[in-house]
Amino acid sequence: MPNDVQDVKDIVREKYASAALKVATGGASCCGASALPGASPITSNLYDAAQEQGLPAEAMLASLGCGNPTALAQLSPGETVLDLGSGGGIDVLLSARRVGPTGKAYGLDMTDEMLALARDNQRKAGLDNVEFLKGEIEAIPLPDHSVDVIISNCVINLSGDKDRVLREAFRVLKPGGRFAVSDVVTRGEIPEALRRDVLLWVGCLAGALDEADYVAKLAAAGFAQISIEPTRVYDIEDAREFLTGKGIDVDALAPQMQDKFFSGFVRATKPGADGEVPARCCG
Repeated sequence: MPNDVQDVKDIVREKYASAALKVATGGASCCGASALPGASPITSNLYDAAQEQGLPAEAMLASLGCGNPTALAQLSPGETVLDLGSGGGIDVLLSARRVGPTGKAYGLDMTDEMLALARDNQRKAGLDNVEFLKGEIEAIPLPDHSVDVIISNCVINLSGDKDRVLREAFRVLKPGGRFAVSDVVTRGEIPEALRRDVLLWVGCLAGALDEADYVAKLAAAGFAQISIEPTRVYDIEDAREFLTGKGIDVDALAPQMQDKFFSGFVRATKPGADGEVPARCCG
């Protein structure tokens, strides 16, 4: 995986632009689907039929996430939501439904092709309380204290400067605002070769953090009430064909991978103006 932050951005931008164009021309896009036959165990079955109803098929096909933050985050009518790395717009459109006409859902993406696809999906969905912004998650183009909830679907792991992303998230959240994202997370000591190969499979150049590091970075950014809840643990069998194709002895590595890689729901809260942390029930 490239060490240079700009190299990472360029590769991610190219990959997601290609994914958007593929969907726009009638194909399907999935982070792990090119490496595995059939549906990817990472990106499949994340949304139920009720959520999909009334949304463009292209919004579903362009979903590159590893979770469903909209199913776990608590959203209320009238709130302002920001999706970091919004892709084809599925989570933005779902959020817009939940916050209603008095609320607002922003999507932020750096890829022109994904933004074009997302705006087309918004038009097809007929939602007016949505706005897609071009920009990078390390420099969010919104003012301080302007957002009630930040969501993201397995995009923060792609950033080469996660500390800056989390500081930016903290900046744009209102006092008492919530951080509620799905992300790829690791747990415990993992041999570097295994980490590199599995994360390439799991997250398309994912630079996933260990859960303890994730908690520490959120705390350093100023967040409180931090928790990480595993939502989908990746099994060695999910990655068998991909890893075998790279000449890796899957059976020998299986014990080292067990319970080490997972999609998690990451929650945190920005303290209120008085330093108090509001009670949180669901996200």
